[in-house]
Amino acid sequence: MSNLFDQLTNKISGKDKKIVFPEGLDERILTAASKLSQDGVVLPILIGNKESIAQKAKEVGVDVTSCEILDPNNYPDFDAMVQAFVERRKGKATEEDARKILLDENYFGTMLVYMNKADGLVSGAAHSTADTVRPALQIIKTNGRVKKTSGVFIMVRDEEKYVFADCAINISPNSQDLAEIAAESAVTAKLFDVDPRIAMLSFSTKGSAKSPETEKVEEALKIAKENDPSLVIDGEFQFDAAFVPSVAQKKAPDSVIKGDANVFIFPSLEAGNIGYKIAQRLGNFEAVGPILQGLNKPVNDLSRGCSSEDVYKLALITAAQAVGE
Repeated sequence: MSNLFDQLTNKISGKDKKIVFPEGLDERILTAASKLSQDGVVLPILIGNKESIAQKAKEVGVDVTSCEILDPNNYPDFDAMVQAFVERRKGKATEEDARKILLDENYFGTMLVYMNKADGLVSGAAHSTADTVRPALQIIKTNGRVKKTSGVFIMVRDEEKYVFADCAINISPNSQDLAEIAAESAVTAKLFDVDPRIAMLSFSTKGSAKSPETEKVEEALKIAKENDPSLVIDGEFQFDAAFVPSVAQKKAPDSVIKGDANVFIFPSLEAGNIGYKIAQRLGNFEAVGPILQGLNKPVNDLSRGCSSEDVYKLALITAAQAVGE
């Protein structure tokens, strides 16, 4: 596992990427931010009252003097941020609204990313996924390649690395969604030095069963190929046909995927969530993520049960996404 994050550290080293942490008073955030700044891999920006953060850091026993601390209630460029927010929301927020909304640390932090004052954001230690993702969707928005954001896990066991998607966001993706998720997952795979070989998963392999569910995956494959002919992608596959060479030879002998897929696109959130947790619990894989993809700039969501190590790792991933853009 350390090998994966050694690779990420090398990727971002010397790039001076600034990552915003809206939850500046959280002990886990302070511990991770202190280590990130001391290691010199990321420049942390903590959001909150400077005196309160300094006091909390002292209580925790960590040094955050190398971190930048910004207070929404005492921010010199707040007027400019308010104006930028009103323009970005295109009539959905008045100046009065903006002055209230931007006191919220997640909105304030997301605006720092939008205004190029920071390169990415990590939140969720004390907030819900919605609290983290909503500002990102409203302000940063999805990139021109996709209509929806999606969530992937990097599944790691020793030297093995696989990408599972979507395991976090879209409950019932349609064919267009699945095609976009596949393309974005290929981009994410490359960040982790995985040369993407993409399998579109189903309960059928190459027409062995016919239903609206399998036809959805077939159509997704067609769209993905049309959108980007350079993708190494095929389907629809049962998992064994995508992963086991001997099964692939029997079930899909003419496929470009020879039982050597490393990016797996699940047909629904239900399947993806179950699948990654089976690999995690029965296969002893570490599940790194969820990593949000498809946004103009990187924003990532922590679990509220996260550790300071989780925060540290997600900050490295977020910085790597910023470098990869």
